Amino acid sequence: MKSIGMKIFLAMGILLAALTQQRCNKEKTSSSCYKGRLEIKGICSNYTIKLLEGNLDPATIEASWTDPNTGKTYNNVFALGSPCSFPASLKEGDEFYFSLAAPVQNCAVCKAYYPKPAKALAITVLDKPCHDSSPSHR
Repeated sequence: MKSIGMKIFLAMGILLAALTQQRCNKEKTSSSCYKGRLEIKGICSNYTIKLLEGNLDPATIEASWTDPNTGKTYNNVFALGSPCSFPASLKEGDEFYFSLAAPVQNCAVCKAYYPKPAKALAITVLDKPCHDSSPSHR
């Protein structure tokens, strides 16, 4: 009797582990990959990024933001919230793929200021395009 109960318990554990693994793999799909463009490369990592492809929560980005220094209006933008890991090689106008990242970063960033959107996102720049062949456009 004990052996049957133990086998059932073990089988349930294996099933649970398999389902958990499958769920984790599904969360790492192209839905967490986005395409952006560096619109403003301001002093001291005060960067403005435009969402080009992907579906971010509209509450996390600025639908419309105007740079007070130039008067130019940008749509679907956010401030860079992860200056430590953002590649210095990217220039204004460069397009790139990214995923959302943890906001905690420990690095020295100077305090000079250039205007940027109020909403910021921590991102990780990816070295290759998203896997989804039919991304959603914004």
